[in-house]
Amino acid sequence: MLTLDHLALSATNLAEGVDLVEQALGVALAPGGTHALMSTHNRLLGLGDIYLEVIAIDPAAPKPPHPRWFDLDHFTGAPRLTTWIVACDNLDTALATLPQAAGTPVDLQRGDLRWRMAVPANGRLPFGDAHPALIQWHGSAHPAQRLPDSGIRLALLEITTPDAAALNDALKGQFHDARVNIIPGPQKAMRASFSTPHGTRVLE
Repeated sequence: MLTLDHLALSATNLAEGVDLVEQALGVALAPGGTHALMSTHNRLLGLGDIYLEVIAIDPAAPKPPHPRWFDLDHFTGAPRLTTWIVACDNLDTALATLPQAAGTPVDLQRGDLRWRMAVPANGRLPFGDAHPALIQWHGSAHPAQRLPDSGIRLALLEITTPDAAALNDALKGQFHDARVNIIPGPQKAMRASFSTPHGTRVLE
């Protein structure tokens, strides 16, 4: 089974993405780090069993010889939610039952965090980038366990896509989370509602 792991909000500039989230949710983000293989960097927010990642291209890092994850090479416009990431116990087994374009496993490490992630050959996920990215963590270390408890929890994640029926069918029997709803719409979009100490807040 696949389980919701984290959400990614992409930005052309990390500081802009962080500011948007902090203003929207009323809480400061925790430090993240860099991803040398992808030349990206991030900041994080703990949401209990999952977490939120604000991610952007690292201007201090060289451009990699391959497409970056989350289709960041083609990201433009205001910071916004772009990707939902699901965890699995065995990435190879999970990929065998999902669309081939879901990606090829890549091994990554930062400090004692070790994980494998499926990265599409062109950086863009199936179903118009609405398909979840897949991750497999190695060992017991996980960002959600280490981040300060923000008191914020995901209430509802809506993934809008014209391929909603096909995407729901592809994930049928492999993923279910009452907080996640894949719905039809004219174009791919994501909207997350959170319960916070300040009431319900929304990120899109």
